[in-house]
Amino acid sequence: MKLQQNQIWHKGGEYYRIVELERLEVQYKTLTDPLSGRGPHERVTKKAFCRLLKGAVLVEAGALSGQQQQQQQQQ
Repeated sequence: MKLQQNQIWHKGGEYYRIVELERLEVQYKTLTDPLSGRGPHERVTKKAFCRLLKGAVLVEAGALSGQQQQQQQQQ
């Protein structure tokens, strides 16, 4: 698994966005809506974060922008 800053991972009903990626530590936000960007900010070791992501799916950036356009058209 290749982690990069600003990636969004989806697992269950939650999204995890990597805020800051360091050598041994990951800072991330837990989101219920990936477009809002609101959620608690947490800091864990990279090993613990990888365990958290087990079974998660990487959300493509294009998929999120498509969702955002749909929401804007509905308003």
